[in-house]
Amino acid sequence: MGAGLLPLRGRAALVTGASRRAGIGHAIARRLAALGASLFVHRYTPHDQAQPWGADPGGPRAVIDSVTDALAGTAVLHHDELDLADPGAPHQLITTAARALGHLDILVCNHACSGNDGSLDTLDADMLDAHWAVNTRSTILLAQAFAAQHDGRPGGRIIFMTSGQDLGPMRGEVAYAASKGALASIARTLADHLADQLITLNTVNPGPVDTGCAPPEVHEALRHRFPQARWGVPDDPARLIAWLTTDDAAWVTGQIINTEGGFRRWN
Repeated sequence: MGAGLLPLRGRAALVTGASRRAGIGHAIARRLAALGASLFVHRYTPHDQAQPWGADPGGPRAVIDSVTDALAGTAVLHHDELDLADPGAPHQLITTAARALGHLDILVCNHACSGNDGSLDTLDADMLDAHWAVNTRSTILLAQAFAAQHDGRPGGRIIFMTSGQDLGPMRGEVAYAASKGALASIARTLADHLADQLITLNTVNPGPVDTGCAPPEVHEALRHRFPQARWGVPDDPARLIAWLTTDDAAWVTGQIINTEGGFRRWN
């Protein structure tokens, strides 16, 4: 990002799932802020608290302060906590964010339900339903509500996040892979629907990213499958996502884009 270049000046973005400074959502929010966008940052701390890696040690305030530090020009920041498993939450979140910022130009659906999953022999209906509700249903409903408030001005952008489940197996994560796979499958259909409103929709697979979630033995084993012998870091996918929200990417829509650093799934 060149000094003084603010391609998102005057635009407003909602980034979901930005609850940890080690996470991808935080990196995306900082990138968009540095490009001049005003931000509405969503989080749901109880999800992180229930995971082995836990919530951000500095709490939500540390995350918000970090994104605030990246704001450029006269851009502003708002934030809220909401459980997107609630069927009414996506519409509520879009309404709140649009009211706070005046209008939403950009929606980045980074949130995800992970954990409490299983292989085919341990899977149950509750696991499937929980992942579907957060990863798939809420994301599609967010896109619907975003489109309803969008007035057709140039710069409408939606980004979905997937997990490379179409590139190789995700053993032990059947519910997660199924729910994320649905987003990749629906991307072209939604992109076509939204094109008449001058909204692009693309889906990004960030590949394995070091967000502090992988146990040390898994981290070390997978590290050697990258040509550069390192995992991705949150800013790796954030750079791509930030570019997709700019005018330079206005001709790109309906794509599933992998940013994995050459990750080799098989030795």
